[in-house]
Amino acid sequence: MSGELDTTMTATMAALGARGRAAARRLSKSTPAQRTAALLRMADALEADTPAILAANALDLAAADERGITGALRDRLALTPARVAAMAAGLREVAAWPDPVGRVVERRNLANGLKVSRVRIPLGVIGIVYEARPNVTADAAGLCVRSGNAVFLRGGSEAEHANAAILGVLRGALEAEGLPPDALMTLPSTDRAWLLPMLHAEEFIDVIIPRGGEGLIRFVTANSRIPVIKHYKGVCHVFVDAAADAEKAQAIVLNAKAQRPGVCNAAETLLVHADAAERLLPMLAEALRAAGVELRGCPETVRLVGATPATEEDWFAEYLDLILAVRVVPDLDAAIAHIERYGSDHTEAIVSEDPAAIRRFLDEVQSAVVVANASTRFADGGQLGLGAEIGISTTRLHAYGPMGADDLTTLKYVIEGEGQVRT
Repeated sequence: MSGELDTTMTATMAALGARGRAAARRLSKSTPAQRTAALLRMADALEADTPAILAANALDLAAADERGITGALRDRLALTPARVAAMAAGLREVAAWPDPVGRVVERRNLANGLKVSRVRIPLGVIGIVYEARPNVTADAAGLCVRSGNAVFLRGGSEAEHANAAILGVLRGALEAEGLPPDALMTLPSTDRAWLLPMLHAEEFIDVIIPRGGEGLIRFVTANSRIPVIKHYKGVCHVFVDAAADAEKAQAIVLNAKAQRPGVCNAAETLLVHADAAERLLPMLAEALRAAGVELRGCPETVRLVGATPATEEDWFAEYLDLILAVRVVPDLDAAIAHIERYGSDHTEAIVSEDPAAIRRFLDEVQSAVVVANASTRFADGGQLGLGAEIGISTTRLHAYGPMGADDLTTLKYVIEGEGQVRT
């Protein structure tokens, strides 16, 4: 894509941006009860229009088949009645979440009599750039409505028809509740040429959140004039400690890798303590292979279970597929060192019955999500009680980890006085 900006596109983006900004102002003035009612109506509308949404998705799937799209990408693209129902359920969970707008998080009385508070307010207008994930349309829309933000939803061409159907349903529900439908906006085309005008619209958009492949996220980060909240990839680890319970280890490793391998919170590397390798690794390898997982391992792994020899690139890899890198490590220190070198600040898990080892892992591993004796697949806003997530941040600034409605607000100072002046 050229770095040149098309003047017609720029003008159109400015007109759309002005509409989004006006809608954001209106939405920020709505009451929590109004936003809750809108979210519930949005959920009902999704369920009522499920046949039309699935018909639109069928067009996307047919186009994907013609283009040879398979595996994890096609799985993310596909909708089913259950997945549409899950989108609606997510909106209802967001509706039940405490409304963050106007929440006072700190209040102090100064010696000079001033009363100082910090209050949550919406970020304003948010731009979401995503690929082949039609559920993101509903998740992002719901979180933005809950937090009083307008949003530009720029989905990929792979899900063009489903995204348009979902967005139309949600805009209609918003309007039926007397809230501005322009709080949920999109671009005139899924053509990538429209990305640059959007990424340069700093007058109208306050933050960009990309969700998709590493290439897309790096392009957005390199070309945006607007602050970007992102994670590049999810190289998630499961460390099976010497004191791991065999049954727990097998269930957790299998779930983390094979339950849905094409998502960013799926495990990509298994680390096994050397003292447990002979006891546990053959069992784990057998279960993983039965689930269709290809193993790429260190020399000790190759010796124990006959895996394909791993290269240095395998330790950095986000496979998003039924492939798992496996390394036998001497101890907990080595496991933490491996994660520090090869991890992506996303999600890391330990399986152990040793409280001291668990505490060290949770304290010393500095990723956005750390887990003890559970699957990495729980690193998800819906699973963590946020209703849905707008994305997962590994940037450490403003938000870190799965982002819910609270993370789409910022804090303003409110100062109340009785005539005080500074001397």
